[in-house]
Amino acid sequence: MKILIVEDEAEIREFVLNQLTIAGFECDCVGFAEEALVALVRQRYDLMLLDRRLPDGDGVTAIGKFRALQPTLRILVVTASDELQSKVAGLDAGADDYLTKPFAPEELLARVRARLREFRGEPLPPIKVGALTYDPATTEVSIAGRPLILHRREFSLLEALVRHVNQVAPRKSVMLEVYGEDDAVSPGALDTLVSRLRRRLEEAQAGASIHLVRGRGYLLTEAAC
Repeated sequence: MKILIVEDEAEIREFVLNQLTIAGFECDCVGFAEEALVALVRQRYDLMLLDRRLPDGDGVTAIGKFRALQPTLRILVVTASDELQSKVAGLDAGADDYLTKPFAPEELLARVRARLREFRGEPLPPIKVGALTYDPATTEVSIAGRPLILHRREFSLLEALVRHVNQVAPRKSVMLEVYGEDDAVSPGALDTLVSRLRRRLEEAQAGASIHLVRGRGYLLTEAAC
């Protein structure tokens, strides 16, 4: 299970990270809501521990954006306020639960485990484009029932495009998902990778096409007959 800790106070962040790591969870940490959005683009998480008050605003107001990126993500809001109105606002915004500061390690772990035990909705159905099928539950790719083996970055690119099927995937978000924040990546690296993946799909007779939308990004659609 992978957890994203969104907390700007170093002492609390280290405490939570230490407790969850000892309990066997794999964790990443960020201190801003915008950094959390970047992390969600790059990595799939099972649970987010979200501080209510962040340097770039109220964490609760960003829950809708988090859910748009990862609909099955569980969100546990951590706040210094135990007022009923504050909790209701967070739950209405899409949070799964609240944890009020200060909290004991036992309560933290109990709430995390409880949220991870929950089954949130039905599994997302496979996404089909031509003969190509992507299964979000297993992250497997197949063409006409045959597994398609891709290199790591080819797969990351396909994932980024297939989640926007028939819609333009912004170049900036695709770059971030494929390469992360690696400043050493040349501007033409993504175009080269797109060309390579396009060729792989054509050779495999996937019936899916990748189009360049100048000034915006890339579009994955069913290939024209």
